[in-house]
Amino acid sequence: MTVKPAWLRVKAPQWERVGSVKEILRDLALNTVCEEASCPNIGECFNLGTATFLIMGPACTRACPYCDIDFEKKPQPPDATEPQRLAAAVQRLKLNHVVITAVNRDDLPDGGASQFVRCIESVRATSPQTTIEVLIPDLCGNWQSLATILQARPDVLNHNTETVPRLYRRVRPQGDYGRSLELLRQTRQLAPAVYAKSGIMVGLGETNAEVRAVMQDLRGVNCDVLTIGQYLQPSAKHLPVTDFIPPEQFATWQQWGESLGFLQVVASPLTRSSYHAEQVRELMVNYPR
Repeated sequence: MTVKPAWLRVKAPQWERVGSVKEILRDLALNTVCEEASCPNIGECFNLGTATFLIMGPACTRACPYCDIDFEKKPQPPDATEPQRLAAAVQRLKLNHVVITAVNRDDLPDGGASQFVRCIESVRATSPQTTIEVLIPDLCGNWQSLATILQARPDVLNHNTETVPRLYRRVRPQGDYGRSLELLRQTRQLAPAVYAKSGIMVGLGETNAEVRAVMQDLRGVNCDVLTIGQYLQPSAKHLPVTDFIPPEQFATWQQWGESLGFLQVVASPLTRSSYHAEQVRELMVNYPR
């Protein structure tokens, strides 16, 4: 793997705090995307007492070559106790904002929508002041499943576009760019009060013009929040990094995104879809619905 430039170095975490978060997660038998997907910000986020919970995992039904989540294990049926355990973790971590995501569960008729709903309802029942963001898969285009999730009133619905259309076959072979855009368009139509969010990763061979085209497409379906981050190769078996994008380019994308009308753009080499996701609470104050 290519040597990372200086701007991708992260500070060593305070392992005492990290350990306490991990202890809670292990005690409640919960998975996090922070650990399963080898996120570079795990130390910072765990030090802040935050985590992105991975439900219905950690086994995924898709094999995206950029992702470090396991696709070789057999997915298990959704655990009926998981929503209560997740809600308990939110309480114990005293989270103001929680992100709930999931692996692709193409084996389930509703794509896992009902489990998302149970998790949202459990968190709301025990931590009513906590804002809730769901980062969902494409549900194989089942818009009834999307409506089911939206009826549970998450504050933010996030679905990552991930990359530019030209690279989908290589990067996201079981995904569909048009389907992802339609999911976000349906979100704003079905639940106008919910903030729609998406994210892309760069450094896989896309051009600046292609990134800008995706940004325009996302605004075209009224996406509110955008994250842009550098792709990092999890291991030698994953897709290689084509380019390390300098911080200046991310700043340019952020400025351009804001000029397009995104309510919030978070763009930097270390940005991930749920990195500093709690900042969306500021958006809710400045742009209430």
